[in-house]
Amino acid sequence: MSDQWQYQVRIDLAAEPAEIARRDSGNPALGPLMDILVRHCAIAKCQFDAFANYVAVAERHGIESYPLYQWTKATIEDPVKKAKQLKSFTLYVQGCEVYSKDKADALEADLQPLVGGRLISRLSKHATNPASNPQPPAHYRK
Repeated sequence: MSDQWQYQVRIDLAAEPAEIARRDSGNPALGPLMDILVRHCAIAKCQFDAFANYVAVAERHGIESYPLYQWTKATIEDPVKKAKQLKSFTLYVQGCEVYSKDKADALEADLQPLVGGRLISRLSKHATNPASNPQPPAHYRK
């Protein structure tokens, strides 16, 4: 039944490469990672930046229409969580945040040799199955 789910690949970068990736994804220091992403028509988006953008958009348009606003804002304002999110990147394939298992598996396989090296400290694949995804704590739910 896994065909019903879409997938997403995420990576955690070491501190220096993460900072570089946020500022200059074309930097030669990221070469091996960017070569793989280009082959898969993928880009890496920093999780902190995505969260901060969500909060900014919600504040511009009215937070009542953004159910994850409180939880996301609390995350980016927590120094420990912020430090973690600054190193975490979601990989978008062909502009999509989630994609087929085949695409996720191929991307994951190509990235695996970089894990534990100077660039990638962690690699994970997530399904859209709600049972396997974190839900907001009760105090952030309406």
